[in-house]
Amino acid sequence: MSTLPGSSKIAAFVYQVTHLERTFAYCSLCLVVALSLLRNLQFETVASQSTSPAATCKAMSVKETCLICFEDNPIARMFSVGTCHHKYCLSCMKHHVEVQLQSGIVAQCPHKDCKCEVNTETCKKFLSPELADIMIERIKESSIPVTEKVYCTFPRCSALMSKQEVLEHTKTSFASEGGRKCMKCHQYFCINCRVPWHYDMSCYDYQSSETYSRSEDQLVKSLATKKLWRQCSKCKHMVELDSGCYHIICRCGHQFCYTCGAEWKNKRATCSCPLWDEHHIIRP
Repeated sequence: MSTLPGSSKIAAFVYQVTHLERTFAYCSLCLVVALSLLRNLQFETVASQSTSPAATCKAMSVKETCLICFEDNPIARMFSVGTCHHKYCLSCMKHHVEVQLQSGIVAQCPHKDCKCEVNTETCKKFLSPELADIMIERIKESSIPVTEKVYCTFPRCSALMSKQEVLEHTKTSFASEGGRKCMKCHQYFCINCRVPWHYDMSCYDYQSSETYSRSEDQLVKSLATKKLWRQCSKCKHMVELDSGCYHIICRCGHQFCYTCGAEWKNKRATCSCPLWDEHHIIRP
């Protein structure tokens, strides 16, 4: 069978055209499917966005009762305490924590007999930065035993440290009996005399000198005697009775008689001093 000249080229060209038609037909089908899926996805997104505010309103409508004020509050306005998970409204918790801090106490869960401490980080949502810092300081104070507490003697610092940590901090730069380096202001002070470090003098020589008798610590003790203040035997803080009974609870937790300084044990006095005086109970 004879063929026309160039027929093989024509046949190849026809094959390529047919192949291209099939390819474009398949691509067109894929494009139609892709556009259909895209339209469905857009519809689902719009539907989701349209229901989101309703879901939010529904979540906001769910309320819980505060165990202090007994008012119903949205879940977003409730505060969960530490690991005990007792819940209170933010307003009540703010007042509770502030009162505890002003009393020198580490804030604990208000629930009866619950000893769970309030988390510092979570309290930052309703506490001012100043109160948050005080709370951190209170927690540190409670973690250090009373007999181990050391305060920097420089009034502008007064940083709280433990005897062990300030000793370790001082070892690398200073070695002397009683000499310590503050971990905050980095100034040297005497842990025995409770004054800025007395260079070229031992603690015995310093306490025998006139400088010591005129020191701020001694002046405070002299003023305390004149004003009838009482010094806590554990943390050495001065306490002034403004009103109330003679049963004193120091910020460190130590309980004692304001009249003679005798310790209270098991919520009972160990001395025979009067519990109160009319002058401190009844105000004109």
